[in-house]
Amino acid sequence: MDFEQRFLALGDSFTEGMGDVDVNRPNQVRGWADRVAETLCAEGWGYANLAIRGKKIPQVLTEQIDAAVALKPTLVTLYAGGNDIMRPKVNIDELVRGYGAAVKRLQDTGAEVVIFTGFDGSSSPVFGKLVGRTALYNERIREVADVTGARIADYWRWRDFNHMGYWATDRLHMNERGHELMSRKVLGVLGREVPGEDPAPRELPNLSRWESAKDNGRWAVEYVGPWVQRRLKGTSSGDHLSARFPEWVSLAADGTVTR
Repeated sequence: MDFEQRFLALGDSFTEGMGDVDVNRPNQVRGWADRVAETLCAEGWGYANLAIRGKKIPQVLTEQIDAAVALKPTLVTLYAGGNDIMRPKVNIDELVRGYGAAVKRLQDTGAEVVIFTGFDGSSSPVFGKLVGRTALYNERIREVADVTGARIADYWRWRDFNHMGYWATDRLHMNERGHELMSRKVLGVLGREVPGEDPAPRELPNLSRWESAKDNGRWAVEYVGPWVQRRLKGTSSGDHLSARFPEWVSLAADGTVTR
């Protein structure tokens, strides 16, 4: 199908849709980008999504930008950096050195580009120690926006996401309510009116100290351990995955794909 307007999503697990499980979709996830696309495709847009979990900024810039340029999108969202920031050592200035050039290449196709700041995890037991790194990363992203004119989806300032009821059990990715809220935020950045109300966060159980400790232990075994093992082996959860929608499709809210 030929689409006059075309939305392309680039990045890592955040944009792939991790935490928003849908076994009937590619890679068994839905995510905020699909949800944005469902709104746009209802108006005749095309949609592609090249994001793959585990990708770091250098991988996104080298593996996805050329493919993105070839697709000739009219709207692009780009977020990467979370996997880099979580590494034991990282040079933020070096990390984002090619970000501005990548945004400019996308804009040269005629596309409008939206880039994201990182999440303010100051209240999170997972992300709290990374706040300083993320703040510096965000400043560099804001500089990219200043220079290129890209729009910013300001995840850092969207305080709603501090509520753990928007997060999946792995505590690293948003759940379906978080992804729905993010889709509404992104549509707002695009200047679109979003009908209805934002989803409420999932109600959290009131755990005793013992239950909380037990829950933390289970989380460490199920999620932290495997994550550490992948880091030690130099592997990624996305190593054997392909992009969910590498070519233009029309995506309906029920997941139906028309090519």
